This record gives sequence, structure tokens and C-alpha cells, in this order.
Amino acid sequence: MQRSALIAALLMGLVPLSAAHGQGNDTPGKRILQRLDTNGDGAISRDEMLAARERMFTKLDRNGDGAIDEKEIEGARDAIIDRADAAQARLGNRWRRMDTNGDGKVSEVEFRNRMPLFDLADHNGDGTLSADEIAAVRKLFADRAG
Repeated sequence: MQRSALIAALLMGLVPLSAAHGQGNDTPGKRILQRLDTNGDGAISRDEMLAARERMFTKLDRNGDGAIDEKEIEGARDAIIDRADAAQARLGNRWRRMDTNGDGKVSEVEFRNRMPLFDLADHNGDGTLSADEIAAVRKLFADRAG
């Protein structure tokens, strides 16, 4: 999905925020290539792969002793589980907010009508998004991403 199409889908509530993190890449292979191809030549060299492995080792070796022990791996596992639990909670919260009549189900009408990002971007409340409003939302997400 192209970046502009992703932003439009986000604003219309069709794509969850977590999908935006991928920056519009279509496949995991493209995301990995983009992350590891530090010189931008469209390929991952052995040196780039070694550098990525060094970064991963440093991240896992939390106490900096030059070795990854069971406690550090357990910490990494816990962090992964915590992120998954948080994503699950966000999904449940979003679902409950969409269930506007409180019947425990989200109808097609409730699903279509829930567009919080569109509503956030539509600063003047006119039901349309101007280029300035879209740019403001893009800046908000870019600022939050780092």
C-alpha cells in the first residue's frame, strides 16, 4: 500500500494504527531490506548483516557483559509478551468503542461510522480533509514515531 493510501485508510478507520508502523511496505521482505540496507543500494551485504547482528547482540546483552544469558533472554521474552498483551488490550478497547449500542457486537454500521482518525484530522469539523489537515496528522504520527 502506498504511503498516501495508507494515510487515507488510517484516516477512514480502515487500517489499524499498528499497520502504519510498517511505513506502507507490502511485504516483510521489503521491511527487512529497508531496515538492514543501511547504504540504500537495494541489497543486504554481509557487512550490513553483521552490523545488524551486532546491534541485536548489544540489545539483548542488557548488562553489557559480552554474553547473553538466560535472564536476558527471559527479559526479551517478557518484553515480547508485554507488547502482545498491550496490542490485545488496544484491540479490545477499540472494539468496545465501536460497539456504540452496547449489545456486545459491532454491526457493519457501527464499524463504518467509527473513524476516530478522520475525526481527529478534521479540525474544522466540515466533514472533509484538507491538505493542511492531512499534513498535520502526518506530522503528529511522525513526531510520535520518533
